[in-house]
Amino acid sequence: MLKIAVPNKGSLAEASAQMLREAGYRQRSDSKDLVLADPANHVEFYYLRPRDIAVYVGEGTLDVGLTGRDMLLDSGAPAVEIMELGFGATRFRWAGPKDQTFRVADLGSLRIATSYPGLVRAYLAEQGIEGARLIKLDGAVESAIKLGVADVIADVVETGRTLRQAGLELFGDPIMHSEAIVIRRADHEPEGLELLKHRLSGVLVARNYVMMDYDCPSDLVDQASRITPGLESPTVSPLAKQGWNAVRAMVPRRDAHSVMDDLWQLGARAILVTDIAACRL
Repeated sequence: MLKIAVPNKGSLAEASAQMLREAGYRQRSDSKDLVLADPANHVEFYYLRPRDIAVYVGEGTLDVGLTGRDMLLDSGAPAVEIMELGFGATRFRWAGPKDQTFRVADLGSLRIATSYPGLVRAYLAEQGIEGARLIKLDGAVESAIKLGVADVIADVVETGRTLRQAGLELFGDPIMHSEAIVIRRADHEPEGLELLKHRLSGVLVARNYVMMDYDCPSDLVDQASRITPGLESPTVSPLAKQGWNAVRAMVPRRDAHSVMDDLWQLGARAILVTDIAACRL
């Protein structure tokens, strides 16, 4: 059985479970369940605190984990990223009071509040910055400056709204960009991992592409195919109507409407778009 760690709460939890469902795996119906066996797919799911997942995977207790890149790097665990999952995108940034000006070069003389001391410590070392005092907090990092325990903070930023409400503003370049990822132990690739990756890749393609079908005059098929090249090439079939063909191709979801506009202008008709539930490419 492939043992897979899944976030049990937080921003990545439901999105991770939903992706696994779309990949054909069972998922828990009760949030109190800590373990779920899926013998039909030869896997077991373990629902853990997101911050602990990299540790369990790195130690080899579990084979694979779904977590955030920021949490993997902060843990320092001997685990590696093997796949991006396309959700949970965030930035890790510096922030300080609006009425003060800070530079990253000044951090060596400051107190820095963060929930990710491992990540911040590694970044400072990489930049050659010494002397900073790290204040580890488990949450509400944006309150640390107002409460007098830190001069600046380093935290995950999605929209920046919470920071602005706390009277803070960003400075410096992003420390890193994070998103949901799949990880495994650095020195071991477990049996069954390739199948999991194929399934998750199929979900990503299904989410990012649609299937487009349309009727096209035979003498315009070449031009239409340039508009909808598909992943390899479109499928073209003759229609009962003389001089017309049916064309089918996968199209990026974000471009679907503009592609339909271009096809219509070219002369294609009966243009249909359908979702892709799953695929293997």
